[in-house]
Amino acid sequence: MDPLQPGPLRCLVTGATGYIGGRLVPELLARGHTVRCLVRDPGRLRDHPWRARVETATGDVTRPATLARAFDDIDVAYYLVHSLGTGPSFEATDREAARAFAAAAAAAGVTRIVYLGGLVPDHAAADLSPHLRSRAEVGRMLRAGGVPTAELRAAVIIGSGSASFEMLRHLTERLPVMVTPRWVSTRIQPIAVRDALRYLVGAAHLPPGLNRTFDIGGPDVLTYEQMMQRYARIAGLRRRLIVPVPVLTPRLSSLWVGLVTPVPGSIARPLVESLRHEVVCGEHDIARWVPDPPTGLTSFDQAVTLALRRIKDADVATRWSSASLPGAPSDPLPTDPDWAGGSLYQDVQERTVTASPAAVWRVIESIGGDNGWYSFPLAWALRGWLDRMVGGVGLRRGRRDPARLRVGDSLDFWRVEEIEPGRLLRLRAEMRLPGLAWLELSVTPDDNQGAQYRQRALFHPHGLAGHAYWWAVAPFHTMVFGGMARNITERARRHP
Repeated sequence: MDPLQPGPLRCLVTGATGYIGGRLVPELLARGHTVRCLVRDPGRLRDHPWRARVETATGDVTRPATLARAFDDIDVAYYLVHSLGTGPSFEATDREAARAFAAAAAAAGVTRIVYLGGLVPDHAAADLSPHLRSRAEVGRMLRAGGVPTAELRAAVIIGSGSASFEMLRHLTERLPVMVTPRWVSTRIQPIAVRDALRYLVGAAHLPPGLNRTFDIGGPDVLTYEQMMQRYARIAGLRRRLIVPVPVLTPRLSSLWVGLVTPVPGSIARPLVESLRHEVVCGEHDIARWVPDPPTGLTSFDQAVTLALRRIKDADVATRWSSASLPGAPSDPLPTDPDWAGGSLYQDVQERTVTASPAAVWRVIESIGGDNGWYSFPLAWALRGWLDRMVGGVGLRRGRRDPARLRVGDSLDFWRVEEIEPGRLLRLRAEMRLPGLAWLELSVTPDDNQGAQYRQRALFHPHGLAGHAYWWAVAPFHTMVFGGMARNITERARRHP
């Protein structure tokens, strides 16, 4: 019998809006399992192609009172969340979340927890980066929580849209000559995302009572420099000139990575700090219960080739930025009446266009990423650079798909908060701001077989700094937002 197909189970998946979770769900469904997704906002799952095939439970691993109902009648629980990039207290947050999850699983009689952690070098236990230290601590807490836990420990995951792959890709493509820190000489055992998913699925059927860690990795052990050179060759680029220097600290390295790649400094820093350690598998015991595929595990070169093909074909199912945290649920929304008594600044642009609503919508839905923002590119670029300088995400996150959007997608320094196909797109700002901001684009038919385009920029200020910010940028609104409305409608008219 295929070890990955011994029988259907009821699975709870956390992190379903994230990179790994969003890919694991369809893999579990394909093998006949019933899947329930634990999410803070069920709306974030609405546009996923598998949404109608899963159950949803609203809850948060950092709020124990919300977890009990999610575990009802669950056999296997997947723990795929962590607080990477959320601030200096992320270790404490991870600790409390793991404790609450383990307790809820034990109380519900769950038979197994599966956790995807980080590959930890045992000899460096006293000198681990905060990121790796937290991942290891979460694994220990889950294993000690009373439910048999399989902790799968992986190093760099290679796949279209993963943070590690995006960092590797953009560093290699944008810098033909690099002055690099010493960690480019550290040995790493990367794993293809398809192999990581295969192990996650297979771990659901490990023998009862088995409670341990498993190192998982691909067939290649490479330095980061070798990974960059191999990427360059596969991508058809010239060989890169790489000059390691000892003076670049992890902090300086993360700032450099944050400027060159789409990965912001808040996420780049823990990734870079983890690369200080040699992360090579110390065992391959998982193969006893989840045997390697007949053709072998996916090589680094194969994984890169597959990832680049997915990007070229605009077939990236999930991205690292899928898991970025939106504003707190208590934050007001543009639809809230009177904004709960708060201030609201608006810039409204309306235009009638001699094009069909469908033509206007196609332009609206393709905004951002390589297509740009249809007005004053220098101003948008400058705002993106300023955001990155203060630790924000900047404009380099781009789009998951060049033509289609879904709720929860990151879009440069915005996130899709609402989409009504053919009618409305609402974006929520994720750049650093003294307040909350939205950009709302909508189209309706008019009485002359054309369309009415409406655009609203909304800002809800926090304190005096928020009000000062709005009035400081107000003089540029006509140029930026007015130009956007004019160019969007003109493009729809010219390219119906």
